[in-house]
Amino acid sequence: MHVLRLQPGEDPREQLDRWCDERSVEAASVTTAVGSLTKATIRYGGRSEGSVTEGDLEVCSLSGTLSRHGMLLHLAIADASGQMTGGHMMNGCLVRTTLERVVQEFGGLRLLRKHDPATAYDELFPEIIAP
Repeated sequence: MHVLRLQPGEDPREQLDRWCDERSVEAASVTTAVGSLTKATIRYGGRSEGSVTEGDLEVCSLSGTLSRHGMLLHLAIADASGQMTGGHMMNGCLVRTTLERVVQEFGGLRLLRKHDPATAYDELFPEIIAP
């Protein structure tokens, strides 16, 4: 288990990508996250581009799978009036005050992202590896 804290102005997805690369992470998941954003870039299902929401945003949920081979993260946020939205977290999100995340790493497994002709997206292809 790893506990990671981001500072104001940092991009959570870019930071997780860098963290996985630096540590050669083969398989992990975000188990919980709390904090706030000033900007959230989210791609909704069936769309190819992200939508940007700005303001005082609370992170209500962040979950997903990650490795140095790619990641898929889902983000749910609430704005200052309590309206919620969520979808695929993209690069371009910015931390407001803090973002605390707990990441669990898995041994003996590699999480790959490969093109799946059935869905036309890069999908999860887990592989068993020697621990």
